Amino acid sequence: MSFRLDDFLPYRLSVAAAQVSRRFAARYAAEAGLTIPEWRVLAHLDASGTVSVRDIHRRVNLDKSMVSRAATRLQGAGLVRKSGHDTDRRLIGLELTAEGQALMQRLGGIAQAFQAELLTELGEDAAPLCAALDRLAKGAPD
Repeated sequence: MSFRLDDFLPYRLSVAAAQVSRRFAARYAAEAGLTIPEWRVLAHLDASGTVSVRDIHRRVNLDKSMVSRAATRLQGAGLVRKSGHDTDRRLIGLELTAEGQALMQRLGGIAQAFQAELLTELGEDAAPLCAALDRLAKGAPD
């Protein structure tokens, strides 16, 4: 039996995720000129309030350096504010500015429309796929 990469589920999941991510990235890049790391940082801050780079790194599946660079660019654009962390002086807290919040309002609508398109594209396969992804995201049973 020979190994076929195109039949290997982890590879197929990675390719599908990259394709969907690129499709969505084109939309928020057109709207706001954002990169994937910048979008992920903004979206996480929108959902979480003030958090550290370390917290974002853990949640959005990006290297700390990528999160840090994205945060610096977003700060320069006036979308994110950096401050001292509440409990750990070694950490920098990040939060959306009013401009960042307004941008996320617009981008949230774009994200919801994109998700609706994907669900329509998947049709009756959408619910089982979402359930399977939830199981995979939880990790292997102990």
